[in-house]
Amino acid sequence: MGSSLKSAQFFLDSRIADAASGDATALYELGMVYSSGTAGIGVDLVEAHKWFNLAAIAGNEAAMACRSEIARDMSAREIAVAQRAARAWLTTSARHAA
Repeated sequence: MGSSLKSAQFFLDSRIADAASGDATALYELGMVYSSGTAGIGVDLVEAHKWFNLAAIAGNEAAMACRSEIARDMSAREIAVAQRAARAWLTTSARHAA
């Protein structure tokens, strides 16, 4: 069990590192993880929306569809929280890139 948790954490860490460099596929994969609850992570639609939104901004068309699909199961407040989180990520990753 400990080994699978370490694998899941390694996967998330590597995807987040790639996402920070603007990798649209990594952003999309993070959205998939949070929307489906894989890799030892529970389903979190706010977090999934954030990652799909970032992937969509980066040009990933599949992310656009996924973002729209999960938004149907979210409240307006949850979507607003996800959008703020996406903006914060963009601001933070832009500062780190500079």
